Amino acid sequence: MKYILAVFFLITSSSISSQTLKQRIENAYDGFEMDSQMKYGISSFTVLNALTGELVFAKNENIGLASASTLKTVTAATAYHVLGEDYRWETSIGYNGTISPNGILNGDLIIAGAGDPSLGSDRYDLTKSELILNKWVDAVIRSGIKNITGAIIADDRLFGTQTMPGGWTWQDMGNYYGAGPSSLTWRENQFDLIFKPGARVGEATELLGTKPKMGYLNIVNEVKTGAAGTGDNVYAYSAPYSSVIYVRGTYGIDLKKEIAASVPDPAFDLAINIFNKLSDLGVKVEKGATTARLQSLNNQNFAPLAKIIDTHSSPNLDKIIYWFNQKSINLYGEHLLKTIAQKEGKEISTPAGVKILKRFWLDKAGIDGDALNIYDGSGLSPSNRISTMAMAQILQTIKKESWFPGFYESLPLYNNMKMKSGSISDVIAYTGYQTSADGTPLVFSFIINNYSGSSSAARQKMFTVLNTLKQ
Repeated sequence: MKYILAVFFLITSSSISSQTLKQRIENAYDGFEMDSQMKYGISSFTVLNALTGELVFAKNENIGLASASTLKTVTAATAYHVLGEDYRWETSIGYNGTISPNGILNGDLIIAGAGDPSLGSDRYDLTKSELILNKWVDAVIRSGIKNITGAIIADDRLFGTQTMPGGWTWQDMGNYYGAGPSSLTWRENQFDLIFKPGARVGEATELLGTKPKMGYLNIVNEVKTGAAGTGDNVYAYSAPYSSVIYVRGTYGIDLKKEIAASVPDPAFDLAINIFNKLSDLGVKVEKGATTARLQSLNNQNFAPLAKIIDTHSSPNLDKIIYWFNQKSINLYGEHLLKTIAQKEGKEISTPAGVKILKRFWLDKAGIDGDALNIYDGSGLSPSNRISTMAMAQILQTIKKESWFPGFYESLPLYNNMKMKSGSISDVIAYTGYQTSADGTPLVFSFIINNYSGSSSAARQKMFTVLNTLKQ
């Protein structure tokens, strides 16, 4: 019996090894398409030789599908090309008016936003919020300012007032992953909610507070206590620039976790933080904290920044893209698109950034703009449609770029493969690189839409198909 089994495995192994890479992929993919989870769904899979661009395998490769966060790879590659790996954003603080001999600033203190996505972020040593606040307050004191007759104005005009890309949903935008871009983004435009569950399932939870304190916001807690093991099903609902946030859903009775929500007006939050810091030091600001948007809304003009007292430089683009892909930070993608538009001298908007992105890849790689039917730079919009062929072709072309090692390093490791994942409602996607057992370098894009059943089960079945690229 042992002899028969040994012969069976030897024959099976020999059969598998005799198959070409294309045949192995084809067999695995055919089985995947026939799986019950894909009965009402659609999938697309493209595999190219990463060095030559030669087609290895493709199915439904030109059908546009919702790509979720795998779209970030396209945005990142475009940003590397257009902005350069050493690109940095610079945020300045200074004032208009004059400082009297006794330290009275007859004017406004102004923070001029330049679109830095990392300002106040804890991900980098030199961007942490307390470090920046202390540096700027020190600059104010060193300038001899003891009192301010005007206001602290966060100048958030650069990116305009449209913070949310088209297609983002109401359920997403109030939560940390749905934070929209501002030319004065601060702490990645998010804060934490601290809950205490009720004594029994179905009872109201208690909102103990926020971190950091957000006293100017009216947070309405409608969250109920969920059953043990149900975890975090909390959603924050707020509109851009609103001061009211409704929090709904359930919080597991055994959960001990802070829930992250988005800040409706990050520029105002930054102005408030500086105002509070200066007040603690005894510096009086007669007209409080505000933003350029609010000034305009109230028909209040202000003189532009005339004297810069400190400038903060962001980490370079290479470091921004590392976290953009590693932690799938949607906010960064929207900043990149708007900055691309700015660099190209166009209107600073998401649609303008998308137009440049599409034109760039048409000129660079001959990719039809209709294969990149997108509405944002992060993939959060369920309206995005992109073909796996276009995505694979883009990732193949960048292999020869000098900055490719940084891009490659930014990709997470899933299933022991360097690839970016993506998931939104009924969408799972993976795109990245893999070297086959015979040393062939491959680039791939794999997307499924409208699958049924468990997402974890669907992922494992996708991994089974992707594992053929390792053989």
